[in-house]
Amino acid sequence: MISLNHSIIVDFCQVSYHINQRFLVDNLNFKVHAGETLVLLGRSGSGKTTTLKLINHLLTPTQGEILVQGKSIRLWNLIQLRRQIGYVIQDVGLFPHFTVEQNVALVPKLQQWNPHRIHERVYELLNLVNLDPYQFAHRYPHELSGGQRQRVGVARALAADPPLLLMDEPFGSLDPITRLELQREFRRLQQQLGKTIIFVTHDIHEAFLLASRIGLMLDGQLIFLGNSTEFKQSNHPEAQAFLDCLRLPS
Repeated sequence: MISLNHSIIVDFCQVSYHINQRFLVDNLNFKVHAGETLVLLGRSGSGKTTTLKLINHLLTPTQGEILVQGKSIRLWNLIQLRRQIGYVIQDVGLFPHFTVEQNVALVPKLQQWNPHRIHERVYELLNLVNLDPYQFAHRYPHELSGGQRQRVGVARALAADPPLLLMDEPFGSLDPITRLELQREFRRLQQQLGKTIIFVTHDIHEAFLLASRIGLMLDGQLIFLGNSTEFKQSNHPEAQAFLDCLRLPS
């Protein structure tokens, strides 16, 4: 386990978000420390993805305040905020008409890095996610497997070396074997890079494998926040329902 830096990267202060009086998240209060992986666990519709979208200001809180690196998201320049944040989603979102190299290079190119530096960074990251750049850099997304596309998505999110990664069920659409391989690769990357990560999943196995802490969400509320040992000791019915998924039927 990584020793956590005590600086706070993300801070939710009484945050709610509603549409037409329906609360998608309600009174969220939590902090994310540098170097930790906070896994937001919950059923579909529990508010996990809404929480991520509030962090990178794809959504604006109805009430409350979100600080990223000590600064309200309302005060950040939107482009600069999102360049501080890598974002990985389940369907990857690679540009189909771009090669792998062009996809990974996108943000550094927008930041006007020089071409040689961009090329070196792309090859470094492809090696990091176990894709041989000499084999994969010039391929297009349709020429890759699902697992390979997810690796490219992670490389792209890391390209400009952001301090914060948001990951929304990035391995959810993969077959079980590929998913486990990528989970292990991801854990290796986190141990190597020490990034701050907020990771959304509905899979308790994935949460236990990857999390420094687990935040359990239900009906838009954060009903538990703690490490895996503390989660196993929780008496909350929703925590018990997820723990039942770990137990083999008799």
